[in-house]
Amino acid sequence: MKHGELKSLDLAALWQGLRRPDPMGTDRVVPPTGITAQLTVFAAAAMAFLAVFALALALATGRLAERWSNELAQTVTVRISAPTEQMDQQTATVMEVLRTTPGIADAKQLPDSEVEKLLEPWFGPDVPVEVLPIPRLIEVSEAGEGFDAEALRLRLQGEAPGAVLDDHTRWREPLVRAAGRLRVLGLVSLLLIAATSGAMITLAAKAALAANGQVIRVLRLIGARDITIATAFVRRFTRRAAAGAAIGTVLGMIAIWALPSVDEAGGFLTGLGFQGWGWLWPVLIPLAAGLIGFVATRSAALRMLREVR
Repeated sequence: MKHGELKSLDLAALWQGLRRPDPMGTDRVVPPTGITAQLTVFAAAAMAFLAVFALALALATGRLAERWSNELAQTVTVRISAPTEQMDQQTATVMEVLRTTPGIADAKQLPDSEVEKLLEPWFGPDVPVEVLPIPRLIEVSEAGEGFDAEALRLRLQGEAPGAVLDDHTRWREPLVRAAGRLRVLGLVSLLLIAATSGAMITLAAKAALAANGQVIRVLRLIGARDITIATAFVRRFTRRAAAGAAIGTVLGMIAIWALPSVDEAGGFLTGLGFQGWGWLWPVLIPLAAGLIGFVATRSAALRMLREVR
C-alpha cells in the first residue's frame, strides 16, 4: 500500500472517530501527552491545593467569628478598683447590685487562681497576685433577655464608685469584624484561584490548538465542523483539569488533616481546618475545576478556530 493511500485511510479513520458519539474518538486529535497535558494537570493540582486552604480559612474564620461573638456577648465583667480597706465593702455592694438587677443570671467573683491564669501571658507563671494591686473581677452571666447595661453602669457608679462594667463591646466588635474580613479574604482567594486556573487552562488549550494546526486544517478539508474539532479539545482538557484538581484536593486535605487540630490562643480554641460535614466541601473543588476547564477550553477553542481559517 502506498504512503498516500495509508495517509488517506488514517484520515478517514480519524474522521469516522470524530463522527462517533464515543468521546474517545474525538479525543484522538489531541496529543495524549506533552507539555500542555503536564501544564494543565500541574496547574489544576496546584490551584486545587491552594483552594483547599482558602476554603478552610473561610470556614474557620466563620466559626471563629461566631464563637467570639457568642462567648463575649454572653459574659460581662465588673472590675473593682478601690483602696484595700474599701475593697471588701465595695465587692459586697456590687454583688448585691448584680443580684437584684433584672436580666442577670449569675455573678461570681473570680478566684486568685483564675486571675493568675489571665495574667500569665503577660507576667509569666506564678504571678504573686496577693501582693500586686490587681482589681477584683466579677464575672456576670446574662439571662436570655439580657439586661440594661447603661442603667447598671449608672447604678454601680452611684453605689460602688470603684466598680466599672465592661460588656466587652470594644473587644468583641473589632474581633468579629477582623474575623469577617478574613472570611471575605478567603472567598476572594477562591475567586482568584478560579480565575488563575481558567487562564492557565486557556493558555494550554491555545498551545495545543496551535501545535495541531495542520491536523485542524486537514479535518476542515474533509468536512469537520469547528464545534466538532473544539469538542475534542474540550473533553480532553476538562478531564485533565478535573484529574489534576482531584490530586491537588486530596493532597490539600491530607495537609489540612495533618495540621494541629486546635491552637489555644487568648482563651479561645481556634484552628484552620474542617469540622464534621465541612470535610465534604473540598469534594466540590474537582467539579468546579472541571467546569472551569470546560468553559475556558470551549471559549478559547471556538475563538481561535474562528480566527484561523
